[in-house]
Amino acid sequence: MRKNGHRQRLFPDREVFSLLRIFRLLTVLPILALLGGCQMVLLSPSGDVALQQRNLMLASVALMLLVIIPVMALTIFFAWRYRASAKATYDPDWNHSLPLEVVIWSVPLLIIVVLGAMTWMGTHLLDPYRPLNRIAAGKPVVEARAGSPGIRKQPLVIQVVALDWKWLFLYPAQGIASLNEVVAPVDQPIEFRITSSSVMNSLFIPALAGQIYAMPGMQTKLNAVINRPGDFEGFSANYSGAGFSDMRFRFRGVDDKAFGEWVQGAIGGGSMLGRDEYLVLERPSEREPVRYFRDIPSDLFTAILNMCVDRTKMCMRDMMAMDARGGGGKEGIHTVVALEYDKSVRRGGQPLLPRPFVTAICTPTDVYGAAGMSARAVN
Repeated sequence: MRKNGHRQRLFPDREVFSLLRIFRLLTVLPILALLGGCQMVLLSPSGDVALQQRNLMLASVALMLLVIIPVMALTIFFAWRYRASAKATYDPDWNHSLPLEVVIWSVPLLIIVVLGAMTWMGTHLLDPYRPLNRIAAGKPVVEARAGSPGIRKQPLVIQVVALDWKWLFLYPAQGIASLNEVVAPVDQPIEFRITSSSVMNSLFIPALAGQIYAMPGMQTKLNAVINRPGDFEGFSANYSGAGFSDMRFRFRGVDDKAFGEWVQGAIGGGSMLGRDEYLVLERPSEREPVRYFRDIPSDLFTAILNMCVDRTKMCMRDMMAMDARGGGGKEGIHTVVALEYDKSVRRGGQPLLPRPFVTAICTPTDVYGAAGMSARAVN
C-alpha cells in the first residue's frame, strides 16, 4: 500500500514486537513473585484426616487425566494429521471400528467405576462424625488394654461456638475457654462439637481436616488429629455478614507439656465467663484479640445450643419435649407471654415490637432450690 509515493507500513517493526513481548513478560513477573509466598497447605497438610482427603483428591485427578490427556493429545494430532495441506486418505464410507468402540467406552466406564468406589469408601472412612480409628498411617487408635499396640489416648473434646464475628472454643474437661485461638496436643484425637450463636457459619482448618458447618440450634461434629507441631490458620468458609473477612483464628499443635502449660496459663490469667459475660461477648465485634476464660459453667455450651443462655427463655429441648407430648394445651397458654425479643438489642440493633415468646419454665432443680431457700428463711 502506497501513499504520496511512500510505502505505508501496516505493522510495527520486529523490534517493536520484541519490546512488547518483553514488556508482557515483565508484567507477569510480579504475579509469579506473589505466588512464591503462597502456602500449599491443602497439598501438604499436617493432619492425618486432611492427608487422606488430599490423597483422595490427587487419585481422582490422576484417574480423570487418563481420559483428559489422551483426548487433548488426539485433538492436536487430528488437527495436524488432517490439515488442508496433508495428503490424508479420504474414506467417506468408513463408519465403524469395534476395537476403537471398545476403547472409547470401556476406559471411561472403568474410570467411573473406580471413582465411584473410591468416593463411596472415602465418604464413610472420612465421615467427620466418625471417631478416628488411626492417628496416622501405622498408628491405630486402640482401647486401653495392657499389651495392646497403638495409641491409647482419649479424644480431646473442644466445643466450638461461631459468634459474630469471632470464634469461641470451650474445653469442658479443662474448665477453660479461648477466643480466636485453639490449642491441641500432637497425635491426640480431637472431637469438635460445633454450633453457632446466630447465623450459619463454617469451621475450616485446612491443615487439619475439611470444613464443617456451624448452625444455630444444631450441633455438628468433626473428628480430626494434628500430627505435626506448628501454627496453622483457621477461618469461616461461609459468608456471615460484614465482619466475615476477619473471622479468622489460630490453631496451634503442641506437645503434651506445652498443652498443659497453656491450660494452666488460661486458668491463671483468664477472666470469668458465665452466662452474663457470654451474653456480652456474643455481641457483634470484629478483629478481636486472643483472650482466655476460666470458671466456665458446665452447662454453658448446652445452653448456647438450646438458645437459652438467657434464663428467661425456655430451652429448645424443653419446647420439643412439650411438643412431643402433644403440647401444653390450655395450661400451656400461661407459659407464653408478650416479651420483647432482646437479642437484637444485645447485638446493637433497635428493639423489636413485643411478640409472643415461650418463657422459661421451672425445672425440678429450680423447684427444689426454691423450697430449700424458703425453709432456710422460715428457720
